[in-house]
Amino acid sequence: MMKASTITSALGLFGFCLATLTTSIYATEPTVPVPVMASSTKLAPKLLIISMFQPEAQPWQDHLKFTQKIKVAGLNPQYPTLNCTDAGICQVTTGMGYANVATTVTALLQNTTFDWRKSYFMVAGIAGMNPHMASTGSVAWSDYVVDFGIAQEFDAREKPKSWPTGYVGIGTFDPLKKPVLEYQNEVFKLDEKLTKRLFDLTKATALVDDETAQKYRAHYLDATAKKAPFVLTCTTLSGNTWWHGKLLGERATQWGKLLTDGKGEYCTTQQEDNATLTAISRAADAGLADISRVAVLRSASNYDRPYPKQTAEQSLKANSGGFDISRENLYRVGNAWVSELTTHWQDWE
Repeated sequence: MMKASTITSALGLFGFCLATLTTSIYATEPTVPVPVMASSTKLAPKLLIISMFQPEAQPWQDHLKFTQKIKVAGLNPQYPTLNCTDAGICQVTTGMGYANVATTVTALLQNTTFDWRKSYFMVAGIAGMNPHMASTGSVAWSDYVVDFGIAQEFDAREKPKSWPTGYVGIGTFDPLKKPVLEYQNEVFKLDEKLTKRLFDLTKATALVDDETAQKYRAHYLDATAKKAPFVLTCTTLSGNTWWHGKLLGERATQWGKLLTDGKGEYCTTQQEDNATLTAISRAADAGLADISRVAVLRSASNYDRPYPKQTAEQSLKANSGGFDISRENLYRVGNAWVSELTTHWQDWE
C-alpha cells in the first residue's frame, strides 16, 4: 500500500465554459426508470466511475445499463445513489469541488454494504487543457495529481518584484523552492504499471471531433493545440479556485515540475482530483481499498489560456467547440477499460 508521500496530490483549476456549467438542465441527476433499492448483500464492484457533475455522468447513464440504484448515506443530495450494472460496473456523481467529492467518496468507501478491496477506480471528468500539450477533445490519463491550491498567495500588486507571480510554496520565500509537503496530499503519483496499461489499451481509440473546435484550434501556434483529439499521459493539477490565462498557465507548468521533482508535465487543470485521491488513500490505509487501482482520466473541454492577440477574458467566454466532444471522448476512452474489465476480469482481478 503506497503512502501519500510516494503517490502525489492534485491541485488545479479548470476553465470550463461558465454558461454551460450554469445551465439549469444539468443541475440535478435526471429521473431514470430504474427503481431505487436497498442493498441486502455485500457488493464488490469491479470498477467505480467517479463523475463530478451531470454532463460528465450523462454518457455513462445513456450507454450503460444500470440495473441497481442504491441509496447511500452521505452522498450528495443532488446525486443520492450509486448506479451499478449487473456486470459490477458502478458510477457515482459527487458534485463539484473538494468538499463534495471527498465526502461522497469517503461515504462510499467507508460503507459496509460494499467491498472495495479489489475494485478499480476511474475519475472521469472534463478539464482545461494546456495548448502546449494537447488539443481540445483530447483525453489524458494522469501520471501525477498535483494540488495547485495549497500555496501562499500575495496580491500581485504587493508581491516582491523578483517573484514572477504572487504565489509561493507554504513555508518558503522562494517561488522556485519546493515546499515541505506537510499536508501529505500535495502530490499523488499514480501507479505507473496501471497508467501505462490503460494508455496502451486506449491510445488507438477512435475519437470524435467538431468543426467549431477545428476552427478555434487554428488560432493557436502550437502544433499540439491544432491537432485532432488524441490520447496521452500527463500531469493534472487540481484546486477549488477556477483560473485562466497565459501567466497562470506558465505557473501551473512550473508548479507541476516543482512538486514532482521535474517528472510531471502539466496538461490538465480541474477542481477535484486531489480530494478524490486523499479520500481513497485514507480508505486504503484502513485496508478498505487499493490505491494502486486508481486511474484519473480527464478530457479537454477548453484551453486554459488564450491564443495570440486574444485576451484571457475573451478566451474564457469563447465557444471553443470542445465541451461536447470532450464528454463523448471521455466516455469512449473510459469505456474501452469498462469493456475490458467486463469481458476479461480474470486478467485484472
